[in-house]
Amino acid sequence: MRTVDEIYFIPGRPFSCMRDAYLVGAGQSAYGAFPEESYRSLFRTAFDAAVDSVPDEFDADEIDEAFIGTLGVGGRQLGLSGPAVTEHVGLDGVPCTRVENACAASGFAVRQAVQAVKSGMADVALAGGFEVMTDTSSDATKYWLGVSGETEWERLSGTTFSGVYAQMASAHMNEYGTTREQLSRVAVKNHANGAKNPHAQLGFECTLADAQSAPVVADPLNLYHCCPTSDGAACALIVGEDVVDDYTDDPIRVAGVGAGSDSVGLFQRDTYTGVPASRRAAETAYEMADIDPADLDFAEVHDCFAIAELLAYEDLGFCEPGDAGDLIESGATELGGDLPVNTSGGLKSKGHPIGATGAGQVVEAFKQLSGKAGDRQVETPTRGLTHNVGGSGGAAVVHVFEKQQEVSAR
Repeated sequence: MRTVDEIYFIPGRPFSCMRDAYLVGAGQSAYGAFPEESYRSLFRTAFDAAVDSVPDEFDADEIDEAFIGTLGVGGRQLGLSGPAVTEHVGLDGVPCTRVENACAASGFAVRQAVQAVKSGMADVALAGGFEVMTDTSSDATKYWLGVSGETEWERLSGTTFSGVYAQMASAHMNEYGTTREQLSRVAVKNHANGAKNPHAQLGFECTLADAQSAPVVADPLNLYHCCPTSDGAACALIVGEDVVDDYTDDPIRVAGVGAGSDSVGLFQRDTYTGVPASRRAAETAYEMADIDPADLDFAEVHDCFAIAELLAYEDLGFCEPGDAGDLIESGATELGGDLPVNTSGGLKSKGHPIGATGAGQVVEAFKQLSGKAGDRQVETPTRGLTHNVGGSGGAAVVHVFEKQQEVSAR
């Protein structure tokens, strides 16, 4: 009988008995405001796109497990929302688990699918997510966003998520000298990438002047420093090493997975200038993949606010604490730079349908590693990372994907 250490990866412990998991397909709906769509129809669009993206023939009847992320904005189908969408796409009888971890819901759904495949519980697993956010009033939307903060001491006292991230931005500016211009450069970069993405909600470019002169939302954050609310869905297909050859001869391995959690309320943490859950998740994913941050060719990070992307640079080891502002100014994270970040446009431009965001990041990783990212394609990438955060850092999950053939050839 295998021990727990052999079945589940624990940093610093053996990892010899789990089989490899592979990403063989991924797809999404457009992100935006779609009053004519339902959460079921959006999910169908994403599911069909994921199936169609598999290089060789894929039969949905081969799916053994499904994991679906959603917060449930607006209160629609809070119970059994996972089976509600999987049944709609014909997966009757397939075991389905709804995953809720705020904005990291479908990132954790991907992790659950990877675990199911690695453990041998499933040969083929579906991970996805959805959210409809634009059919409620602004006050109602603020409420549903706020439920992912600390309820008693943040949301019920009137604190919004923009207010929480504004506190983080202020702390970083005070401690490290980060500037409003550096925050605005995040928006400029991500809008430039999103303008090349046909699925992006805010698919237009903006100038630095635009991003600096927008109305203040929560000082020091302005409108261009904040992501939109979105409708959308995304799906990923994860398979085991025993069956991967049935679906592709160009496999993308899930090389590393890491997750972390923390106090839900920002005020409960020891630092406002970092997200410890992200750091823990990244450390585990890097160790599992046996790589360093320098080995990455691109990354999709959780930029719900401009400061969140700068914090991610530091938490994920792209630079030292306090150097994120210099990194964005250097151009290193632009398309064509040393480490392109948020080639999809990120949450800022592509959009942020809460339950779909993490799986949507995996869609971009799949496209980049498959060479199908169009005008935003990174040149010959081998490894990419996705980073999905729940709330202001109460949960975080990191995945490292690598193009298996190119890694083996080195």
